[in-house]
Amino acid sequence: MAQHMLYNAYFVINSVNLSAWVKTIRVPQGVESLDDTAMGDTTRTHLGGLKTWSIEVDLEQDYASSAVDQTLNALVGTTQSIEVRADAGSVSSTNPKWTGTALVKDYQPIGGTVGELHMTRLMLESASALTRATS
Repeated sequence: MAQHMLYNAYFVINSVNLSAWVKTIRVPQGVESLDDTAMGDTTRTHLGGLKTWSIEVDLEQDYASSAVDQTLNALVGTTQSIEVRADAGSVSSTNPKWTGTALVKDYQPIGGTVGELHMTRLMLESASALTRATS
């Protein structure tokens, strides 16, 4: 079993590479649960419905030109192309990429605690299928 340390994640939104500011990234995928229990059943049963995915990114805030805030602030409420990888290296069978279109649902331009690094959080939701590719 191959084990990996996540230290060089790749995150691009709207063709802007924000990887240098990423502190944490998560890409949860799931499916809606549809209750298909019928009369006479003694146990509730479910079928998989529509797929869902989202992206949660914590970034070190930066207000400089072409950095975090300038890139994300105007995108709230819009749909944007995204690409994520566990590693910024070349896409391969051991370093797949995920691409899709996401709704920029939530962006926090200011956040943190006194004396700590100024962080921001970005929340994206599915606006298309999330495609996994190895080339």
